[in-house]
Amino acid sequence: MSQDAGINTEPLLRVESLGLEIEGRRVLEAVSFDLEPGEILGLVGASGSGKSLTALALLQLLPRRARLSGRIAWRGAALTAKNPAELRDFRGREAAIVFQEPMTALSPLLDIGTQIAETVLLHTNASRGEARRLAGEALARVGLDGDAASLARYPHELSGGQRQRVAIAMAIVLSPALLIADEPTTALDTIAQAQILRLLEDLVSSSGMSLLLVSHDLAVIAATASRVIVLEQGRIVEQGATDTVLRTPSSPYARQLLEASRLAPLGTPGVPNASGGPPLGLPPQPRTEPILDVRDLVREYPAPRRHLWRAAAPRRAVDAVSLSIYQGESVGLVGASGSGKSSLARLILALDQPQAGSVRLLGEAFSTPRGPSLRRLRRAIQIVFQDPYGSFDPEWTVARIVAEPLGLLEAPPSAAERRSMVADVLESVGLTASDAARYPHEFSGGQRQRIAIARALIVSPALIVFDEAVSALDVLVRAQVLRLLADLRRRFQVSYLFITHDLEVVRAIADRVYVMAAGRIVEEGPTPRVLESPQHPFTVQLVQSDLARAL
Repeated sequence: MSQDAGINTEPLLRVESLGLEIEGRRVLEAVSFDLEPGEILGLVGASGSGKSLTALALLQLLPRRARLSGRIAWRGAALTAKNPAELRDFRGREAAIVFQEPMTALSPLLDIGTQIAETVLLHTNASRGEARRLAGEALARVGLDGDAASLARYPHELSGGQRQRVAIAMAIVLSPALLIADEPTTALDTIAQAQILRLLEDLVSSSGMSLLLVSHDLAVIAATASRVIVLEQGRIVEQGATDTVLRTPSSPYARQLLEASRLAPLGTPGVPNASGGPPLGLPPQPRTEPILDVRDLVREYPAPRRHLWRAAAPRRAVDAVSLSIYQGESVGLVGASGSGKSSLARLILALDQPQAGSVRLLGEAFSTPRGPSLRRLRRAIQIVFQDPYGSFDPEWTVARIVAEPLGLLEAPPSAAERRSMVADVLESVGLTASDAARYPHEFSGGQRQRIAIARALIVSPALIVFDEAVSALDVLVRAQVLRLLADLRRRFQVSYLFITHDLEVVRAIADRVYVMAAGRIVEEGPTPRVLESPQHPFTVQLVQSDLARAL
């Protein structure tokens, strides 16, 4: 401990030569840094760099077989010397963590007031009434109503941004000195991202709390943190003032991260490439006839009854929406949480029925066919989800996962043909034929997304819908996957509908973009025009909230 004129200058948190080994594999090596009171420190790196493990090590939340070395000092005292009871008290009272997906931290069976109050009851002698009152105050601090009605709401009744605010309220209800935020904005749209980051900054400035912000998104760090640490394969390769590191990085890895964050347009906007020809088995589509033609779609959902004798007016999630996509074209669909993007996607995929309007795929009405006609149209449109692992059966091999859509073909291929088709499509997405025998858990997040893309491609669709397909990937993997998609579009003339909240992704891959708000399309046009010169107030708000412009 260093002292000057009797003043204690010990940092709030000091990490010295931190090492971590899990089941014989070294995952952290000689990690050292300080965190001062009231400071926002960014921790960045690609997937597998050790960011989250560093955060979990600080709270002593590691697997049983983990072996930790080095020293973690909290207010000058070694954390590793604390017994389990002291560590439980430390977590919640002194330090707390907010995870990327709030639904993993929130129980769907309990109202949010009970869940926030639980932290108070666990760490204090407060009564249930007092704990409930403190929960309301915490909700108010994060910008939500803290009255009885709000405390009685359940997580499924809230938007993604609201759920993240509840998770933050749960973490700060006892005013900890340290808040660790692990990818707290990755799954949020740009407006909600900006709101959450402003909230975290306000909490730091108003309470003197320190914030360790873990993220793969350099724009998030640039907008928030005063200092940044760059991790590569468990080692710190660079650290310093955020502005210096992000503008003039000295390490090759930091330069690579920065370059990957600045996505350039991939392909020629508005001009479909003809190098690969149309997908196998599909007729060439003239430019004047769209692959997908959506006209005046309406989808309403019943609203909760608030009066015993009178039903509430239905909620219109999709309100007279029209859009079109042509062969070989990539189209973006952007909007904030609750704008209706997901409801529209379900209608486009014929997973839900509209009350009005039509969806035509390859010139045919998609919601009404039966038998062979429906099977052919199902084959013509495929989807890739945000989390591919959630759409895979973990007990299936990659070969079985990728070959699953082949059941849509009118004449099922033989076993030998299936093996050949799986091998060919895996190689087309940058994997190998031998990967067919492996299981999903053996692959990284980016590799699993390639498997999902291969599964969509194997039946040669006319259109692939990507639902936030790269939002959970780090910047390096995201750039790789987007380059792959641009290449596949050129080779196969497949069309894309890219549903995303990330405007940088839209800039990189979409020829045209539709902007959705409150169930309506409020603006559309070529991507450069819409994003560089937005006309609708909501589009202006989206662009102004786009954190990528901070770099």
